[in-house]
Amino acid sequence: MSYWGYHLMLDCAGCNENIKSRDKIYSFIKELVWRIEMNPHGEPIIEYLLPGEDKAGYSLMQLITTSNICAHFIEPDSTAYLDIFSCKEFDYKQAEEIFRIYFGPTKVRANFITRHAG
Repeated sequence: MSYWGYHLMLDCAGCNENIKSRDKIYSFIKELVWRIEMNPHGEPIIEYLLPGEDKAGYSLMQLITTSNICAHFIEPDSTAYLDIFSCKEFDYKQAEEIFRIYFGPTKVRANFITRHAG
C-alpha cells in the first residue's frame, strides 16, 4: 500500500532556553527543512503569542511544497510541540534528532503515522 502522507508529532518536556529565542527557532526550521530534504515555500512565520498567559510562547509555521511544519514553544512550562506533515516521505528520526539538538528536551513522546483516506 502506498500512503498519501506522513505525519510526525513530537510532544516535548524539559526544553532549554532556546524555546524563548526567535533566532534559535529560525535557525532550527531552516536546518530542519534542509536536513529532511523538504522544499520551503516562502519564509517561516514565527510569532510570539499569548503573552502573560500560561501558554505563552512562540508559534512557528513553515509551508513546504508538500504540506507544512508547525511548532509551538510554551515558555511557562518549558514544553514544545512539533508537527511535520508531508505527502513526501522524510526521515522522522533525523527530524527528532535535530529538535533534540536545538531544544534539549528531557522527555520526548514521538508519534509517527501514515495517512491515507482510501
